[in-house]
Amino acid sequence: MNTTINIYCDESCHLPHDDEKAMVLGALWCFKTKTREHNQAIAGLKSKYNLSPFFEIKWTKVSPGKLEFYKELVNYFFENRSLGFRAWVIPDKSILLHDKYDQTHDDWYYKMYFYLLRNLISTKRKYHIYLDIKDTRSRMKLQKLQEVLSNANYDFSREIIEKIQHVHSHDIGLMQLSDTLIGAVSYHARGLSGSPAKNALVQLIKDRTGLSLNQNTLPSESKFNLCIWRPNSGGFENA
Repeated sequence: MNTTINIYCDESCHLPHDDEKAMVLGALWCFKTKTREHNQAIAGLKSKYNLSPFFEIKWTKVSPGKLEFYKELVNYFFENRSLGFRAWVIPDKSILLHDKYDQTHDDWYYKMYFYLLRNLISTKRKYHIYLDIKDTRSRMKLQKLQEVLSNANYDFSREIIEKIQHVHSHDIGLMQLSDTLIGAVSYHARGLSGSPAKNALVQLIKDRTGLSLNQNTLPSESKFNLCIWRPNSGGFENA
């Protein structure tokens, strides 16, 4: 258990009444020993394209004027073997039947995060998991997620999942990269096409992965792993 993995988690359209049909949870993973190198490289890309060091890379900021920057950022991800990504897509939140399964939306939210992360966690490694802090309820989410993940891996002494911590995304380039990839998957899942720049980035990801982004990858896929979740009569499909 000498290798420590950093995982940077974020989400898109996760609220139950946000008028968005699809929801995406995502996680970017990286060997801890490589995090400084990657964050410096992302900072270098900002400098190359004359962006402020304090510019926060976000999917919502993708525009024609910044398209080449975002393309190079996405290509940087695909060209580095020490980076991987997994997305868990819920295509239609409106069909959720929380009452039927005696759960709240938050209960279900934690289940989805569990399914997102479980394929990334090995008992042979150590993990530091980072979530973007968004609201006053974030601390409760953090504690619950650590409890669920640790118990599922019989990690009662917290030797595998060493820490789960909140961070501000504007401080960490890798978290901003995670936001960009999640945003692209979410944009496609919601059937949007109004932005030529965003369309171009989604197409770049399709070209680099060979995926339509409409179907699951193999569970063993480590570079760009995608799962489209659909409920069935038993409660979960594709889990």
